[in-house]
Amino acid sequence: MNADSHRIPTRQAAANPTDDRAADPRPDESGLNRELGVLVGFDGSELAALALRYGAAEALHRGVQLTVVTAFTMPLMIYPNMASIPSEPEDEAAMRGAEKLLAEAADLLRDHPGQVTYAAESGDAAGVLVRLSSNAEVLIVGARGRGGFIGRMLGSVSTALPPHSHCPTIVVPKHSARREDSSGSVVVAVDGSEAARIAMFTAAEVASSRQTGLEIVSVLPAGEEWLYWYPDLEVGGDVADRRQKQLETALSTEADALGEQFPGLPISTSVVVGDAVSMLSEATKRAQLTVLGTRGRGAVKSALLGSVSRGVLHHAEGPVMIVPS
Repeated sequence: MNADSHRIPTRQAAANPTDDRAADPRPDESGLNRELGVLVGFDGSELAALALRYGAAEALHRGVQLTVVTAFTMPLMIYPNMASIPSEPEDEAAMRGAEKLLAEAADLLRDHPGQVTYAAESGDAAGVLVRLSSNAEVLIVGARGRGGFIGRMLGSVSTALPPHSHCPTIVVPKHSARREDSSGSVVVAVDGSEAARIAMFTAAEVASSRQTGLEIVSVLPAGEEWLYWYPDLEVGGDVADRRQKQLETALSTEADALGEQFPGLPISTSVVVGDAVSMLSEATKRAQLTVLGTRGRGAVKSALLGSVSRGVLHHAEGPVMIVPS
């Protein structure tokens, strides 16, 4: 936390006082300090509460602490006369509002057995979370909020966080409240790109920590999609079938290699034909978590967030993790 942050007392894990894993900073393979553990953005909205519960469960799965952050801003105020000056300075009022939100979060987490840290940070919500994400293992937010974290139209903050975050971002949509988050496998979409391979490995780590299966999916565009743009291209049934079998073989090889790194992890693979956004959005209905890279083999590879990842975030009916490349 920086000088503009305010941290209220942490709550130490009660499950096992001798287990200090959550209290120890855990550097990852890149050497970054991930001491914040699971980072959750909270603004008091219904979906923020859903993200908070999801984050609490994720922290327990990973054996790390949970860090709850709310952001506040202090607009420049101009008063026409002395009588209009408020009795309480704006910065103090903003801080009091932030502390009230954190108290609400603490109440929601009253039965959480792990260590929790609460902090109020001054600044734009997205900017605050992006900065703190460099010290977190995963960042979790609700799909919409009260105007703080995801209160703006989905696509502004929720699609701004994943490509700029220094750690994977999980966006929890409202539909998640109507389903069991513990059911289903972890589904990861791959397309042969390096970003997809990073997402696949991350998904395997998550599935392993949750003791569930991993489903690796590759979506092959339908032949008619290519014919619309390239009418002279011959895409017959034999060509499509052959390409699908090639991808299935390649995917099976990738799964075997992944299985060697995660022994005991149930891994299945599939190559489906259709529109990637539609197929993967449908998968979010049954998956415990759907994992995507920030971008893949799309035409504009330099785009911060690929069209498929953005489209799935807009239509998801279950939690979606975006893994930065």
